[in-house]
Amino acid sequence: MTRLTRISPLGAAAAAIALAAGCAVGSNYNRPEVPTPPAHRFTDGEPSGDSIADVPWWGVVTDPVLQKLVREALANNLDLRVATARVAEFRAQYGIARSALLPQVNASAGYSSQQASRLSEPPQGSSASKTYQNWSVGFPVSWELDLFGRIRHDRQAAFAAYLATEQGRRAALVTLVGDAASTYLLLRELDLQLEVARRTVTANEDTVAFYEKRLQGGTSNRLEVDRATANRARTASAIPLFEQQVAVAENALCLLLGRPPGPIERGQALSDQHVPPEIPVGLPAALLERRPDVLAAEQQLAAAHANVGAARALFFPAISLTGLLGTLSGDFSNLLKADSNIWQVSPGLLAPIFQGGRIRRNYEATQARRDQAVAQYRKAALNSYREVANGLISVKKLGEARLEQEDGVEALVDAAQLSRSRYDAGLASYLEILDADQQLFDQELQLAQTRGEELRAFVELYRALGGGWQEETPAAAPAP
Repeated sequence: MTRLTRISPLGAAAAAIALAAGCAVGSNYNRPEVPTPPAHRFTDGEPSGDSIADVPWWGVVTDPVLQKLVREALANNLDLRVATARVAEFRAQYGIARSALLPQVNASAGYSSQQASRLSEPPQGSSASKTYQNWSVGFPVSWELDLFGRIRHDRQAAFAAYLATEQGRRAALVTLVGDAASTYLLLRELDLQLEVARRTVTANEDTVAFYEKRLQGGTSNRLEVDRATANRARTASAIPLFEQQVAVAENALCLLLGRPPGPIERGQALSDQHVPPEIPVGLPAALLERRPDVLAAEQQLAAAHANVGAARALFFPAISLTGLLGTLSGDFSNLLKADSNIWQVSPGLLAPIFQGGRIRRNYEATQARRDQAVAQYRKAALNSYREVANGLISVKKLGEARLEQEDGVEALVDAAQLSRSRYDAGLASYLEILDADQQLFDQELQLAQTRGEELRAFVELYRALGGGWQEETPAAAPAP
């Protein structure tokens, strides 16, 4: 006589789990190859791993007022709040996907009552009462055995999507720090240009008054007065335009700060802020690990790769276990007695036979989305190299242009003084003074613009290198 060994439902479930661990379909994720240069373009000297991006933003932004504004933006910016809320949303979505790996247990309770027919065929019995009632309490259990890895791939995709939103939040933080600093520097640039225009208008008004007195004394002519007046008007016309641009820049900065439109406090003058003489930029390959937008693109690629595995698993059967443990009694007072206990275990298998090509097309669609994610990741990586190269050449060439313009302004200041001396000595006409003044005004405006662009290019280079995401930790309270 053959002896049969009885296998408990718990043992069967354990065996199924062990089997599932080795049956998952789909390949593991590997980072795709991206062409990486050995060093950033326009760098001087040997490549080094040191990078200014490792310095926190408050170590790069030295203006105390700008530091205060950046902290306000980090606390109140609405785009950053949206990015933070997205992180919370996708964290919850990951929790939902992870829960599908575990058994689902519910509680149920019910009451039913029915009247049986006395005239049915076959007859329902001869008792006088044909009314039945039942009370039930139970715990239904359902569990899909993830034999081919569909649920695990869904969980991996949800986790990668969650990590992508976290990197997206860091990218929003980096962008916010850069935008706040750049807008503030633009504001200081416009302030300097407005200051130059107002100072020049004051000097022009003195010149107009001087030539009007000479005209009245008969030592000048109307042409000189008209040219002086026109030169003053030309300079004065720039003032309202600069004032308008200042207001627009202030309003843009207020939006970043989460404020209604209004004035912005000022700190260091533009001429007091300088680009460091040496800017370490690190190695290009480090951008793949440092830049939040590149990391977010990679996590989106990982999510797309996991979705391919989940779609592939749909070709295989889905195996599930359902069960019920509870009590059933026609009398509520007997509901908890041992004789009322009931249980049920129902394994199930659902295998696709004909779906009209739906599963195949879904698999092809996930592969296409993965291919898109690969291209997006490679584009993000290459774009990071481009932005760093653009930042390096901009900082370098704008610095060279600023030095030349500083020499030009110094020479034109001297030329303006010499032209007046020559005019007073009768060696030159007023046209020489007018030409020197106009050139000086234009050159001072251009110098202010170049200074602002150089500082903003440095901020953009810092952002392009992946700097600015570090968050300050609250200072420790002093000991009592």
